[in-house]
Amino acid sequence: MEELNDFNEEREESNFDLKAELFKYVSYWKWILFGFLVGGLIAYLYNRYTIPKYKTESTLQLTGDEESSAISPAGGKGLFTLLNDGLQNHVEKLRSKQLVESVVDELNHNISYFIEGNVITTESYKTSPILIEFITTDSIINSLSRNLVVTPTSDTTFKLEEEASGYSKNHSIGEVIKLDDFEFTILPKSGGEEGTFRKSNSVNIQIRPVQAVAANYISLLEISQKGKATDMLSLSITQASSKKSEDFLNKLMQRFNEEGIKDKQEVAENTTAFIQERLEMITVELDSVESGIADFKKSNQIMSVGGGASIAQGKFTQAENEIFKIETQLQLISSIEKYLLNNEPYRLLPDAGVTEGGIAGLVSSYNSLVLERNRYLKEGTERNPVVETITTQLDSLRENLFQNIESTRRSLKVRLGELNQRENLAQGQFSNFPGLEKGMRSIERQQQIKEQLYLFLLQRREEAAISFAATASVARVVDTAFTNNEPVDPKPWLILVGGFLIGLIIPILIIFLKNLLDTKIHHKGELSGLTKHIPFIGEVPRVGKEQNQRIELNDRTPLAESFRILRTNLAYLFQNKNKDRGEVIFVTSTIKGEGKTFVSYNMARTLASTGKKVLLVGADIRNPKLHRYGEISDTAPKGLSDYLYDLDVTENEIISVEKEAGIKVDMVLSGPIPPNPAELLMNDRLESLLEYAAQIYDFVLVDTAPTMIVTDTLLISPLADTTLYVVRSDFTDKKMLDFPKELKQQGKLKSPAIILNDVDYSKFSYGANYGYSYGYGYGYGVDKDSRWQRIKNKMSGSK
Repeated sequence: MEELNDFNEEREESNFDLKAELFKYVSYWKWILFGFLVGGLIAYLYNRYTIPKYKTESTLQLTGDEESSAISPAGGKGLFTLLNDGLQNHVEKLRSKQLVESVVDELNHNISYFIEGNVITTESYKTSPILIEFITTDSIINSLSRNLVVTPTSDTTFKLEEEASGYSKNHSIGEVIKLDDFEFTILPKSGGEEGTFRKSNSVNIQIRPVQAVAANYISLLEISQKGKATDMLSLSITQASSKKSEDFLNKLMQRFNEEGIKDKQEVAENTTAFIQERLEMITVELDSVESGIADFKKSNQIMSVGGGASIAQGKFTQAENEIFKIETQLQLISSIEKYLLNNEPYRLLPDAGVTEGGIAGLVSSYNSLVLERNRYLKEGTERNPVVETITTQLDSLRENLFQNIESTRRSLKVRLGELNQRENLAQGQFSNFPGLEKGMRSIERQQQIKEQLYLFLLQRREEAAISFAATASVARVVDTAFTNNEPVDPKPWLILVGGFLIGLIIPILIIFLKNLLDTKIHHKGELSGLTKHIPFIGEVPRVGKEQNQRIELNDRTPLAESFRILRTNLAYLFQNKNKDRGEVIFVTSTIKGEGKTFVSYNMARTLASTGKKVLLVGADIRNPKLHRYGEISDTAPKGLSDYLYDLDVTENEIISVEKEAGIKVDMVLSGPIPPNPAELLMNDRLESLLEYAAQIYDFVLVDTAPTMIVTDTLLISPLADTTLYVVRSDFTDKKMLDFPKELKQQGKLKSPAIILNDVDYSKFSYGANYGYSYGYGYGYGVDKDSRWQRIKNKMSGSK
């Protein structure tokens, strides 16, 4: 019970060895260094051959009435209707497809020139040795997608290739070339030295649709508010050609300003046209009124009303002035209503100068929405969700205008009726004036109204003309496009450090996964959990296929030295044992293939090399392997299985001697494989054999069956004095180490001792060929041949 508790306590102890874990990686230092260097090399090549990208920036200041701008939500999908040109509205204008396409078309950015180098191909913006001139109209060119390669062959000829169509022909400079549906000519860049064209590398001319190039620019274009300023925008774009980015941003700001000025001028033009139309109508009406005055005077044969009328006129001045203003407003309101009714919808309304009823504000809002609708129609159709939203708002605003005009007209007519009543009351006080005075006043009043309206319209027309001629810009360029000297991508040092780290991490990760998935025993340190309970007596090095797998007389190989160490350590286990009889040593393992027969055979030869009498018994009668080692004499044809089931067979009949001279080891082979090996081993014959052998031999080694696979060894284990338990490096699973501990705990193995077989010393801090790294080998004075001597020996051996 006390022994069981010891086992449980040991299971709780940690066997983690940091030094051993680190050495698992250090042993692969060549691969780790190789990965580190390869990662750095790949990073260097990436930095060397990746075309850097630079960030180009510019600053634009907005001018105008941004303070009165308003942004109102339209729908629940994040769309916004901009009633006036606010900050966000300007951002959308700058990113609009129509504006960017016009810039791309004007700069010819849909045509790119690339110089083919030895490794990479770089864009040659404005530095290409050749130019392509199109004869076909721009409308066709702007929708083309072509990839041409021009290779100069002489100062005047070149080879033109297109991979997509398989076209490949030689042409002369200036020759008109027709390729499918477009015509063009190739010209050398002017100003070059003689022979420059012939020496030029191949030039790749890429023609892309304007829409595709514009879409790419829109995706690259970044627009944001400049700091805390509410009227300044920062424009930036990142790509390989900095000069190309600068030209694009400068042209974009210029076109944006031109478009804004054009919108303002369009309003002024429509206002001027409306006023001119009204002036023509007022001129006709004024002529009619003046003709009426002449006809009135002529029919009544008078030149002017009496001087008394001038005295009464002062009393009517106030009422008449107010009547004049109201009637003027009624005329203007009627004009706007007539304009709305007679013209097609969604046209700009004139600013007629109406001051009553808030009509001027509605007209201004209506014109802003019309301008915005027209701008979106340039980029899309009437089914555009934003266009449909603006159209709905225009219809609603148009309806509001009609209602406002009607309500204002009613209000003015009420006021006009009140003023007429006051006028009539005043006129009653002057009833003595001739009836002609009233008629004359009515005619003159109509004349004055027409004259005042005519002058007012003339003034508005001049104001509109001045506004058209002196339209202010909508934006001012604060900073023209400039490019930072440091590339945005790639970051050389970051890529280089990342490459080295990745190159370092990948092999370490591979080694970690290899170790994580590796469940095999490799060295003595991994047996620490087992050797705390079962003695460890030594290791057996790995033997190559070309090396001798058995120990010879006066053998000085690492294999022989390892078995001498095993022999020495094994002697300590026998110190307190019975000296009157030979030692019975069982050799077993957990499963098949761990090398128990190999250890048994060479251990027997090592013990026999000291002059001891040794008997080696092949007790693994299920899977006999002992006969493969050495050459057995023909004097003992029978084996252990014959002895166990045939009572007439004596011990001397199954003991044989190796034919090889030198080390003398007597052997008992397994014999024929019986159908009932467990039952045979349980009878007393095996015990009798071992007792007999122990009286004659100094050591009796028994090669038994694996303990986990069959029960044979456990049945006969009480017959052993010592049990050598073989564990094989790179073969035995770590989980199997619990099995021999359990056997020891349960008393099923007698005096067990662990041997680690097939250890590859080259993987550890041991010498590649000789033992531990103490500075000397097992050979004790054996001179190691130089590399040149080994090469000579190998060459002479091959001959």
